[in-house]
Amino acid sequence: QVQLVESGGGLVQPGGSLRLSCEASGREFSPYTMGWYRQAPGKQRELVAEITRDGIPTVADSVKGRFTISRDLAKNTVVLQMNSLKPEDAAVYYCNAKLPPWFNYWGQGTQVTVSS
Repeated sequence: QVQLVESGGGLVQPGGSLRLSCEASGREFSPYTMGWYRQAPGKQRELVAEITRDGIPTVADSVKGRFTISRDLAKNTVVLQMNSLKPEDAAVYYCNAKLPPWFNYWGQGTQVTVSS
């Protein structure tokens, strides 16, 4: 059974940092692109950052320079380091693992709240 388990969300003040971690299990994920999406209330889910099996990252313009994505192939984990957080970064963050066109998996999501 495939599982993506996120951790690290929470409440942080503007300008603060959070580190989100996602551990995937149930199959070999090294060929997959893994990443993070987010969805704020009333908005569509959007890509935050993803990283290919070769370690090539894609980062949304809105978070570029503040967020960093990394992965550990051996541990099937992907980490999103979020710095200089803004209120507009508040959302539910979802871990994603995909191997187009066959597989696309989601975690259950972790809430990130940015507020003073």
